[in-house]
Amino acid sequence: MRISLSTARRFFKARTLTFLGAFGLALSLSATPAFAADTPTLKIGIATSPQIEALKVAAREAKEQGLDVKIIEFTDWNTPNAALANKDIDVNYFQHIPFLENAKKQGGYNFVAIAPGTIMKIGLYSKKIKRFDELKDGATVAIANDPVNGGRGLLLLQRAGLIKLTPGIDYRATTLDIIDNPKHLKIVQLEASQLARSLDDVDLAQGYPSFIKLAGTTDPNSALLFDGLENRNYAIQWVVRPESANDPRIRKFISIYQHSPAVRAALDKAFGSLYAVAW
Repeated sequence: MRISLSTARRFFKARTLTFLGAFGLALSLSATPAFAADTPTLKIGIATSPQIEALKVAAREAKEQGLDVKIIEFTDWNTPNAALANKDIDVNYFQHIPFLENAKKQGGYNFVAIAPGTIMKIGLYSKKIKRFDELKDGATVAIANDPVNGGRGLLLLQRAGLIKLTPGIDYRATTLDIIDNPKHLKIVQLEASQLARSLDDVDLAQGYPSFIKLAGTTDPNSALLFDGLENRNYAIQWVVRPESANDPRIRKFISIYQHSPAVRAALDKAFGSLYAVAW
């Protein structure tokens, strides 16, 4: 059977329109938000930190995909866990595993860490000396007052050669584990978020670059000694109540955070070489 040229053209045109219509439908479906309009707002808690800017970037991208996200900022390191336990937020993002384990022990929380985020350096900072051997006898040194981060500060002081700790002790070290203190350093313990503001009052302080940047007290890159970024125990974790471990909203947001070039750019801008990703 022969088909006339005009008939063939009409057939080709019809098939083309059908294909384009199907293609357009596919594009429309792919552009459909991943979440329904009545999906509850995802509430994320974070302790005050430049980390919040990257979270805001991820929240904007989540909004484009139909997921509404509210970032809730807390000014201390205790309230984010209390808020999570009280179901005021769905997930928090501010603590590493050692801090979480201590919080669970102290507060009786039933939480789980479901994904890692960034690893942040800490350092030993001073506005009064340039080298550790310039520290005078009886100098005042500030470290964090919580059990985990205080231990991390003591380990850093040991690396600097300023003290010696009980052999084999880890981040759970306390001042009672100091077995040698040749310079008779006076070690004071302050809330971690306040250490950055102590630099005018002490000779040396454990410091968190993010808080130092917020406080503007010194250059975050100017530490006399940094700890490394290789210990993934210190990676900030996404922490939830057990029943929320597979919440698709949380999983989607974490995926956006981990894979978005814009989020990575925001982290680079905030922290430069003072952080690494742990995923």
